[in-house]
Amino acid sequence: MSVAMSSKEREKSTVAGELYTLISRMAGVDLPIRLHAWDGSEAGPKGNLEWADAPILHVRDRAALKRLMWRPTELGLVQAYILDEIDVEGDIALALERLWAMGADTQLKAGLGAWLAAIPAARRLKVFGRRPPAPNLEANVQGALHSRNRDRSAIAFHYDLSNDFYRLLLDSHMVYSCGYWTSNASDYGLEDAQRDKLDLICRKLGLRPGMRLLDVGCGWGALSMHAAEHYGAIVTAATLSQQQHAEATKRAKARGLAEAVDFRLCDYRDIEADSFDAICSIEMGEHVGKKEYPRFAAQLRKFLRPGGRLLIQQMSRGQMDPGGGEFIETYIVPDMHMRPLGETVGLLEAAGLEVRNVEALREHYVRTIDAWREELEHKWEEVEELVGRPVARVWRLYLVGGALSFKQGRMGVDQILATAPLEDGRADLPATPDWYHR
Repeated sequence: MSVAMSSKEREKSTVAGELYTLISRMAGVDLPIRLHAWDGSEAGPKGNLEWADAPILHVRDRAALKRLMWRPTELGLVQAYILDEIDVEGDIALALERLWAMGADTQLKAGLGAWLAAIPAARRLKVFGRRPPAPNLEANVQGALHSRNRDRSAIAFHYDLSNDFYRLLLDSHMVYSCGYWTSNASDYGLEDAQRDKLDLICRKLGLRPGMRLLDVGCGWGALSMHAAEHYGAIVTAATLSQQQHAEATKRAKARGLAEAVDFRLCDYRDIEADSFDAICSIEMGEHVGKKEYPRFAAQLRKFLRPGGRLLIQQMSRGQMDPGGGEFIETYIVPDMHMRPLGETVGLLEAAGLEVRNVEALREHYVRTIDAWREELEHKWEEVEELVGRPVARVWRLYLVGGALSFKQGRMGVDQILATAPLEDGRADLPATPDWYHR
């Protein structure tokens, strides 16, 4: 006499049901999104309005499970996503947020007993076997950490992806750093926020006609040209990226600024000794490295005249989670190092600089990255045609994950304003900040 299976039992007997149980068991907590398996079956939390419009994780290939068995970390999930072994239907940002809350971004945390109990299901799903190959997109930088050649290779891996690619994502001036959002008006967008950021930096530096500015890590030259065109500064700007240097030089010539801005293709360690009235480094310090940062800070101090101002805009991470992160260092920017804000302030002070102002821009970065992602999705076909689908999917994950990190406070970004004291110890800047008034 057969007994009819309940709907819950039938679901558990499907591939998706077994898969849902397997992953939840290994994670030590119920998976907070629905699963759709390669055989068409579906499983996951039900009976709660919260899940009515929940994202669905499509597991298209059992290779994704093999990958996670071999590498149960965020990188295993990333590789499966890059290769289309898994996909997300619905809001990918919400899916990542729920997975992060569950702890699936870190080592799966179940104990040995849970792993042993999962073995029968893993056998039935045929997920044992050789480790699947990783995507052929990983950075391959060699040599001593933060040697000149290795740094040049790491910068090229990220920034020389192609100027055409970055043109699709960024504003017309190609500013690739956190914007400064001063309005919620519907007609205020990314270009406005980046212009307001460039203006804020120039005002914090107190730029005036004829002042000499050093821009370390100048990107495509937007800040250097803004300082020259709108504040009359005479600018020396350095980048390690060949494509950035070529584009910046071309843009300066087109805007009639070739005499005012000297773009140099060089390492910051090879900048000729000189005296500058102001120095800026916008989201370049993350590339310097842990051991090299004291030297970096000392070199900037050496270049700054007494009374001159330095502005560092830099990302930060917590004491327990420094560095760039496994995904970012593997597929985005090798050898990145971010540290707590307080450590960076201490390193600048140790170099003989007086830190006078720190402004947190974390919420501004959420809006900036969301704007870049909107452009990516809007121009998805162009991006795929230009760099290929796997790279496009890497960047989708990068932008979604980055916005979530800043939103949740796991990463920060700050503008740090410092000055080189005068001989009598005074600081040549107003006691009350005047840079917020145009």
